[in-house]
Amino acid sequence: MENLAGTNEKTTCTMNYKLKFLILLITFSGINLYSQNKVAAKYDYLLYLPKNYSKDTKKYPLVIYLHGGSQKGNDLNKLKIYGLPYLVEKGQNFDFIIASPQCPDNKYWSTENWFESLYAELNSKYRIDTDRVYLTGVSMGGYGTFITALDFPDKFAAIVPFCGGVNDSDLVRICNLSKIPVWAFHGTADDKIPFSETERIAKDLESCESNKNFKFTRLENEGHEIQYLYETKPEIYKWMLKQKKSK
Repeated sequence: MENLAGTNEKTTCTMNYKLKFLILLITFSGINLYSQNKVAAKYDYLLYLPKNYSKDTKKYPLVIYLHGGSQKGNDLNKLKIYGLPYLVEKGQNFDFIIASPQCPDNKYWSTENWFESLYAELNSKYRIDTDRVYLTGVSMGGYGTFITALDFPDKFAAIVPFCGGVNDSDLVRICNLSKIPVWAFHGTADDKIPFSETERIAKDLESCESNKNFKFTRLENEGHEIQYLYETKPEIYKWMLKQKKSK
């Protein structure tokens, strides 16, 4: 019995060692199991190009905007109700490219791997500064901003989620966010997505080796409808455009 127990113990130790080695190998080789487990998808999107885009040859920053749950479907005009597409529709000019994909009905931003196809297409068709790619979104799009950044932390120079959060299963890799400058906004009186969703991200990031990149604006007594910030808080864009992806 002692020999059998010793053999089992050695076998267990060997298996644990191999598992740890596999995890390290996956980490350092850059394999992203979370995105690989998702079905690849291609979503339609609205595109905004700066007014001088056709007159010069320089590369431009890219902002990817993720809408909320009520804009799902296959009608891109629904995206123009609020947020960045709304401001573009009103005629506001920006000095960066904006891509606004549309999430299909019965899905979430975390359901499929839509990001890689969008990123590849935009880079092949337009002059994009890949060191200055940003992600922002509101409500369901706030969740999508966090989750997409967790999946692809090496792609973004900064992210700006409004009233978002992460799923419980994603908290185990929350330190991926410490690699990216984050400016999060959430109303303390939000009755649709609790304020605690962003608050717990801030708390969990405290355990990461580098957690100085997380900026959290608590909007006292504000509810869920904080999309107006895209129009009234231009310092968000100034802050984003100052961030560049680390080499």
